[in-house]
Amino acid sequence: MNLKDQFTRGLVQENPLFRLLLGMCPALAVTTSVNNGLGMGVAVTGVLLASNIVVSAMRKVIPSSVRIPAFIVIIATFVTITDMLMHAFTPALYTALGIFIPLIVVNCIILGRAESFASRNTMLPAIVDALGMGIGFTVALVMVSAVREVLGAGSFFGLPLLPENIPALIMILPPGGFIALGCILGLMNKFQRKTA
Repeated sequence: MNLKDQFTRGLVQENPLFRLLLGMCPALAVTTSVNNGLGMGVAVTGVLLASNIVVSAMRKVIPSSVRIPAFIVIIATFVTITDMLMHAFTPALYTALGIFIPLIVVNCIILGRAESFASRNTMLPAIVDALGMGIGFTVALVMVSAVREVLGAGSFFGLPLLPENIPALIMILPPGGFIALGCILGLMNKFQRKTA
């Protein structure tokens, strides 16, 4: 598979949220605003990219008997760095995302890509794979966030769009995450059937 195909797989065919249904916890919990969704997506992409690079570089050094614990240590290192950087440079976003930043360690997307791809490929394909999956996840989070913020708060990136009495409060509450994700998945499946 060429690098372009590997990159686009993460965007469309194997989108972590819309196709593989991975990373559901942050997708439903932090997507109450586009800022939060974008921030979480960038954090996950950064950790995914850094961990894929290190796992790929060390794939011949890490014994197969301890590969999963080694991957978790590598991922946890980059999550800790990301946590500290966000705390220092984006304190409002850090506060909004809260516990979901440290929980990136157990995000199935990152561990899954380390195990199934980075540990079996050279560095350039691992980087391309991480970027495709990370950007695909970020786009998915932003889409869910946009629906929830516009319908729930009447704004987009904090800028008011709708009159105050129009927004449906349920969209920024926990059930709104399920509603938004379900509607987007339904529309995507319908579109996919029409094009197939």
